[in-house]
Amino acid sequence: MRKFLKWLGISVTATVLLVGGYYAYSIYHFTNQISVASGQDSKFKPQTQTSTNVQPVEVSLPPKWDGTERVNILLLGGDSRGEDSGRSDSVMVASVDPVTKKATLMSILRDTYVKIPGHGESRLNAAFSYGGPDLTRQTVSDLLGIPIQYYVYTDFNGFIALVDSVGGIDLDVEKDMHYTSKADKHQFDIDLKKGMQHMDGKTALQYVRFRHDATSDFTRTERQRKFITELGSKIQSTSSLIKLPSILNSISPYIETNLSTTEMLQLASLGFNIDAKTVAKQQIPPNELVRGETIKGAQVLGVDERKLKRFIQNLFEQENKPVTTTVEAATTTNDTP
Repeated sequence: MRKFLKWLGISVTATVLLVGGYYAYSIYHFTNQISVASGQDSKFKPQTQTSTNVQPVEVSLPPKWDGTERVNILLLGGDSRGEDSGRSDSVMVASVDPVTKKATLMSILRDTYVKIPGHGESRLNAAFSYGGPDLTRQTVSDLLGIPIQYYVYTDFNGFIALVDSVGGIDLDVEKDMHYTSKADKHQFDIDLKKGMQHMDGKTALQYVRFRHDATSDFTRTERQRKFITELGSKIQSTSSLIKLPSILNSISPYIETNLSTTEMLQLASLGFNIDAKTVAKQQIPPNELVRGETIKGAQVLGVDERKLKRFIQNLFEQENKPVTTTVEAATTTNDTP
């Protein structure tokens, strides 16, 4: 019996080590595949420049993160169809305070009229076609007045692969959504019915891309924040953690980041300590700071950058305020004759 228990213990230990080694190798392989910091070539293909007025610009290096201060990560969803880089279909910033373990997810309206270093002024989503994730990172950093240390970029195929790899998402669709496009040979048509449904990758892509509402991109970015929260919860689930190696393998061809392996592991550890349901969500610019404008015949969204920067700082200050509960203590008065 003792011999049996001894060999059982050895077998269990060996199994744990093998499984742990497999997970460690999967994570290490994944981070090296997707990181330009590890020497991988960028997946971004710059747009061919035809204008002689465009001046070359050297994009500033991202500031270093020491692990104790707030970290800001640009999340980019590209509309590339595989022929060129396209434009950024969604632009978000995940801001995390590692001390308070609080996070804010900001979705930035892509029609916001901004200054793009070296390219004058244009809609925000044009920055990606001019200079890829790095130029978009610098443009958003200048707009919000905060350092953005990292970016994570994926395209339609990467989004579909990620949702499918976690087994899909259950979500309540708030209304019927329908849109067709001959330009894409109907590959990315949208046809969703109102009500709770289980979404695979293709269905989820339809949900986050739909923008044919009365409020267009305002409502679309709200849906994107809602979906990202649900996806974050699903990724944190036990079932997804068990499938982690296969999830990483399925999405690695479609993701690019400037995070190093060490930084990814550091942020992953921080992320799993934050409940996705508690993440604050914010549209940027907020409605009260947006103004519709027509510039060179195009409809864009104007914003006072000074007011926007103050709004962002106030947002972070409010996030870090301790939650206080007012308790009204019952008092009794003894009346003495």
